[in-house]
Amino acid sequence: MRIDFASNEQATLGIEVELTMVDTETGAAVCCSSGLLQEMGIGYPEGTHPKAKHELFETTVEIITDVCKTVREAKDDLQATLDELRSTAGARGVAPISVGTHPFATYRGLEVSPSTRYLELVEEMQWAARRLFIMGIHYHVGVSSPERAITILNAMCGYLPYFVALSASSPFYEQEDTGLASSRIKVFESLPTAGLPPRLGDWAEFEELMGTLLNAGAIRSIREIWWDIRPHPNFGTIELRMCDAMPTLKEIAAVAALAQSLVVALERSLDRGEDIDPLPVWTICENRWLAARHGLDAELIVDNRGTKRAARELIVDLIRLLHPTAAELGCGRELDDVLTILDAGPSYARQRRILASGGNPLDIVHSLVRELESDEPERP
Repeated sequence: MRIDFASNEQATLGIEVELTMVDTETGAAVCCSSGLLQEMGIGYPEGTHPKAKHELFETTVEIITDVCKTVREAKDDLQATLDELRSTAGARGVAPISVGTHPFATYRGLEVSPSTRYLELVEEMQWAARRLFIMGIHYHVGVSSPERAITILNAMCGYLPYFVALSASSPFYEQEDTGLASSRIKVFESLPTAGLPPRLGDWAEFEELMGTLLNAGAIRSIREIWWDIRPHPNFGTIELRMCDAMPTLKEIAAVAALAQSLVVALERSLDRGEDIDPLPVWTICENRWLAARHGLDAELIVDNRGTKRAARELIVDLIRLLHPTAAELGCGRELDDVLTILDAGPSYARQRRILASGGNPLDIVHSLVRELESDEPERP
């Protein structure tokens, strides 16, 4: 089958953030998104807010950006919608938090959003879908052609563990500490079209694969391909889907700068006629697990001899390499904020520190509320 790709001349940026609504006193997840979205939609065509959407469960509101040119523009776009949501929610005694999994809530008994798409998903996927009380962030970066999209996708898989480690914010699932930095990525991969993408040779192979899946009834549209990284034909982007939701817009913008700068750097390598040799699939798979398990404390495989290096060191090296590109894109300051994540610790570490210092799961929720409001990670 033929799939058109809306190529972008510039490395455009779009961000989607899934937020959990919680009771400001009890910290419990609250099924209230339909009411919030209805109120936020007043005055818009068909009563639908253009940048605030349903997600699978009624506990979640997704906020999205327009197509942006810079990270700063995208962050400001998110902030405006977040301010609207927070104001609407506050009148109801609830507040948004941005985290991969709620520290103590359970998926059991959650209301599914009133969308035919989500109802059909739960009916078809059953337990695998009912467990998806998980929240993530998606980054879209524009690329110049469908062939480039496949080549860059394959190369980006090698950096996937960096994004997993930096964003990891889901150590708790179903009211227990999983021992993982990101339980979300392991929960989500249980869906049949989730997880690592296959190693594709070119756009024609992607078209053939999509045609096979559609003809077989395995998917009803290519929107049901939920790989960690995927091409998005309608937007003409590479979509990074591996990240947990992060507690502050500052952290979200930092990882956006990393994503945009890396895609641009890889595309420029192709412009120069340089080969981009992706890591072997087995290495990527193992590193993905190591990042989910250990976060920034992971030791990642870097060659076919099994040599390992600290994830923190690899990320610092990558930031230095990408800095000239980020400066040209106007996101050098945001890229430097990746180093702030290394310094303050990602969310999974901050959450565990609260418990280690004598706090409880409710204290974690209150901390997450404050972090999103202040746009600063809390330090010990």
